[in-house]
Parts: sequence; C-alpha cells; structure tokens
Amino acid sequence: MVRMEHLPVEVIGNILSRLRAARDVVIASATCKKWREAWRNHLHTLSFNSNDWPVYHDLTTSRLEILITQTIFQTTGLQCLSIFMDDVDEFSAAPVIAWLMYTRDTLRQLHYNVRTTPNVNIIEKCSRQKLEVLALAHNSVTGVEPSYQKFLCLKSLSLSYVCISALDLSLLLTACPKLTSLSLINPDIAMSDAQATMELTSASLKDIYVEAVSLDKFILEADTLENLHLKDCTLELFELIGKGSLKVLKIDDVSVLHLDIGENTENLQIVDVSSFTIMWPKFYNMISRSSNLRRLRLWGVVFDDEDEGTSRLENVVVLELGWTIISELFSEWVAGLIERCPKLRNLNMNRSPDLPFGFLVFSRHDLYNKLVMDNSG
Repeated sequence: MVRMEHLPVEVIGNILSRLRAARDVVIASATCKKWREAWRNHLHTLSFNSNDWPVYHDLTTSRLEILITQTIFQTTGLQCLSIFMDDVDEFSAAPVIAWLMYTRDTLRQLHYNVRTTPNVNIIEKCSRQKLEVLALAHNSVTGVEPSYQKFLCLKSLSLSYVCISALDLSLLLTACPKLTSLSLINPDIAMSDAQATMELTSASLKDIYVEAVSLDKFILEADTLENLHLKDCTLELFELIGKGSLKVLKIDDVSVLHLDIGENTENLQIVDVSSFTIMWPKFYNMISRSSNLRRLRLWGVVFDDEDEGTSRLENVVVLELGWTIISELFSEWVAGLIERCPKLRNLNMNRSPDLPFGFLVFSRHDLYNKLVMDNSG
C-alpha cells in the first residue's frame, strides 16, 4: 500500500483538484510542504462558490476580490476556474481582468456569474486561447469581431441572463468553428430592427438548449444538430434548417405559431412534448416520417385539431401520455395512437389530479377492450 507521503506531487494535485472548492483546497494544501507544492504547481481546478462556505456571505466585495486574487495567483496551471457568488452584486473590473489575464494561457474551462463594473468584455479577454468550455451569466457581450476574437477550441458555450445583440450572438457562433453545445437561458437579446428576428448558423453544433426566449422569428441553421430542446419560449416562427441529423426533440411549455423543422425528422429517436398546443395532423405527419422513432412523450398537450394521420409509428416502443384537459374523443384518440404503434412495449398514462378518476378508469377500460378486440381480429 502506498503511503500518503510517497504519492507523486502530480497525483496530489489531482486529489486537490477533485476537491474543487477553494476553501477545501487551501486547507488540504496546508498538510505539508509537498501538498503546498502540489497546490502551486499541479492544481488544475478551482471553484469559488458562495454555497461552499458561509463566511463568503459575510465578506465585503473588496475583501472577497482580494481573497480570490491571492488564491488564484498562488497557482500556476489552472485549467478550470469557476466563480459563482450569488450574494455579490458586482465585482470591480480590475481584479476580474487580472484573474482572466493570469490564467488565460492554461485555462480550458471558465464558469463566471458575477456582474462587473465597468463591464468587462470577457469574450475579448478569453479569445485566441485554448478555452473549451465557457459559461457566462449576468454579463454583457458586445462588439464581437470573429476575424479577431476566435475560439478555435471552444466546444461548449452557455449564456445565462446575458445581454447580447442578435448580430453579436450570430458572429460569436461564427468565431467558434468547433462548438458542439449551446445553451441560451433567458438572454436579453437586442434587436437592430422592429421585427425580433434571430438567425444563427453553425456547421458543428450538435446540442442546443433554449429557455425563456421571446422572438418573432428564430431561424437556426445547423447541419449536424442532434438534440433540440426549447423551454418556456414564446415564438411566432421557429425554423430549423439542417440535413436530417436531429435525434432528440424536446418542447416544454412553448408558445409557437409555426414550428418548421422541415425534413429533419427522418432520424428522430425521441420526441418529448409537454404543455404545448399542437396542430395534431401536422405534428403527427411530421413525426411519422421518422423510421427510427423509439420514444414518444406527450404530456399536458392540447390539440387544436384531433383528426389523425393514417401512417404508422412502426418502431415506437415507449409511449407516455399525460393530460389535464380531456375532450369527448380523447379515448378514441389514445386508442388510435396506440394502434399505430405495433411494437409498443411500455405504456405510461397519467392524468391531472383535478380530473374525475371514474372517467380515467372508463377510458382505460374502453381502451383495453378496443385493443383486445382489434388484436383478436
């Protein structure tokens, strides 16, 4: 068995990095000289989170800035830096710039959620380096110049409560040729014209999550997109332009008048729709084009038109249905849907607690009899 004092300093650095929380790292590094060396030269992950240590809440902003600066400046090879201080209204620009400049040559991941005064252009400070993951919150992004501010290694970008224009967001994606994952959560998107239109293009994007976005038109061109998740959005038009690579479609509490994903349904494997009003014939025809669809979830969905398509969902094996509003034709609609899933193996049905249980039992009993009769025939 290897004794602690015999561990290579690189291994100790990995152990400290797994602690993540700055306070825990500092305490552990005080064990002996060898651990202090590991902290200074082999620590690659460091996190300052107001939830990790109650004392953070009692420190003034200036004292907190000094504490973070002193801790970061005692390291030499940070690859992942995370700063989440929910109680801090804003940091001064000078220390934030110092942290970014000090770590820019080695940093691979940056997670930062504190406002700065005046605003620091983090995009500019972090560009042209080896950053692979960037998660920003409560900041502003302006003046993106893709010819100069390139992110050649960036694979994941998350913008939460960030102020950015539609043009700058489009240019930012252009500056990230290897981006595979994009998350937009409640962004403040500035528009250059009266119509709120956002057009994004990415040749490498595979996964996009969009939450709390309100636009007239949202057009996404992504030839390699595999996962699309829209949540709490209000859109007049959403259009996906691609080459049929989409595998997972999730729509959660979205208001959209026109949903157009074109021919991108042919390789769909999972469709998960909840709290959404659907033009059922159009939606059914859209998903029925996919020969790979395995899982279909319709939860709290309202149908503007309950006429069904005639094509079958040949490979659906899991069907989940939940509802809050039941029309007179509900049981017939459910039965018809199940009949179109010849390989169905798992059926999960749920209802709102406000609905009468007797109606639910009748519907299921009626549905069971219908299926037995059809199968016996």
